[in-house]
Amino acid sequence: MNALVVLAVVSVVGAAAQFVALALFLRAIVNELETIGGPATRFATPANYLSKIRLGVRAIERQTDGLAPQVVRLNEGFSATRDGLKAIDGNLGALIASVSRQQRP
Repeated sequence: MNALVVLAVVSVVGAAAQFVALALFLRAIVNELETIGGPATRFATPANYLSKIRLGVRAIERQTDGLAPQVVRLNEGFSATRDGLKAIDGNLGALIASVSRQQRP
């Protein structure tokens, strides 16, 4: 047998061994995930727990998409209120200082 033929055969056997090891490890990972999330179902309504959680989170995300513009408007209103309260605070401080400087008759 030629050395190149031996190397080719060894390479094919090595590739097959890697494929088998990959398949075994992927199956072990799937088994572990099924113990965490329940049985996997394909092309049907999700029966496992992780899929249900994912769908629930997605539903919440979709329902709260409209909140972002409203929150921005609310923050702008709060900023305007804060600025107005700062002006009132300054005016009241100046009023208190003026009243405290007045002499009593």
